[in-house]
Amino acid sequence: MPSDNSAPTTLPTTSYRALLRNREFAGLYASFTLTVAASTLSGFALGTLVDQQTRSPFLTAVSMYGATFATVLGALTLMSVADGSRPRRTLVTLQCVSLVGVAAQAVPGLPLAARFGLLLVLGFFQSLGTGTRMGLLAEVVPTSTYALARSLMNITSGGTAILGYATGALLLRHLDPREVFVIAAGLTGLGLGVVAATVRERSIRLTRRPGLRQTWTTNTALFSHSGQRALLLNLWVPNGLIVGCEALFISYAPDHAGALLAAGSAGMLLGDLAVGRLLTADQRRRCAFALRLLLAVPYVLFAANPPTLVVTAAVFVASAGFAATLPLQEQLLALTPDPVRGQVQGVESAGRMTWQGIGAAIAGGVAQHLTPGTTITAVAAVSIAITVFSQPFVARARARTVRDERVGA
Repeated sequence: MPSDNSAPTTLPTTSYRALLRNREFAGLYASFTLTVAASTLSGFALGTLVDQQTRSPFLTAVSMYGATFATVLGALTLMSVADGSRPRRTLVTLQCVSLVGVAAQAVPGLPLAARFGLLLVLGFFQSLGTGTRMGLLAEVVPTSTYALARSLMNITSGGTAILGYATGALLLRHLDPREVFVIAAGLTGLGLGVVAATVRERSIRLTRRPGLRQTWTTNTALFSHSGQRALLLNLWVPNGLIVGCEALFISYAPDHAGALLAAGSAGMLLGDLAVGRLLTADQRRRCAFALRLLLAVPYVLFAANPPTLVVTAAVFVASAGFAATLPLQEQLLALTPDPVRGQVQGVESAGRMTWQGIGAAIAGGVAQHLTPGTTITAVAAVSIAITVFSQPFVARARARTVRDERVGA
């Protein structure tokens, strides 16, 4: 699909402030921010609760990212709802389900098995919500400002996570984790209200019957495309393994885990700001490989068990590499037909989230036998190897994207 944001010599023609004057985008943005805040607080609270009760690195890591395992089920079964004819109603309904799930975590005396079950249910419906939200985003803003809109949302996600982890650490000094779940549920409900008040129903979509068959048809076409496969691999696996490293922060340094997680979010914020706002689309594509390497290389320092200040700085620098997702997402959008944008973006997000869960499980499982520092280094090394091995395939996908855009222009 042609894109009009690929000119190599011009900067984006709008600003974050101009984007926020769009009422629908502002609504999607605000609800997204509240959802991230709620997810950060609830994830940190659950991880702390599980660590207190089990002292298991594996269970603690899985509790923080366990919801991501179920996102793949959404991608494989009902993700076509993201491109349905009434996306606003779909998004509101899915937000309601999330509210109920987060609120249920606050039930006193809830067994850990039930909490993990709730994580899976939430992950399933959250994946559908992400696909619907991203599909709406592609319709609410012009194609030329899509990268800028995603950049703003990524930056806000990082900033909100910083505040969420810092606030979560502060709250958990004075409150029970179940009380933090109540606060997270309140934020989720507020996000639901914002969506309902600001986003209008779209009338430009084709009438189609979402369901298992439609989902599989689109997914088959997606994975049969070599360029899209390469992009998805690099959006999913290296990032997921590094998130697995982050899932060991509580086990690695229980007293400094909040600072490490906040440093990671701050680095992600800075990277997305620089890459999304200051670089052109062509420049973003050229630096994507270096950013993917940056994401993993600093974690090698964990093997030497350096001082906390050193590892905090390493996490901050490494997390700027998460900005590599932005040029890869742009290329994926450029290769995606308009009628299935929501589903493809939902599959991309679901796969990325699922691999975060897989990465957390891998890292947590290995840490049962090795020290957390050694495990972090080993997992980061695997991420580096995958990035290097897959680079030729990503380069071919980039060449295909540029060629298609030139033909469209």
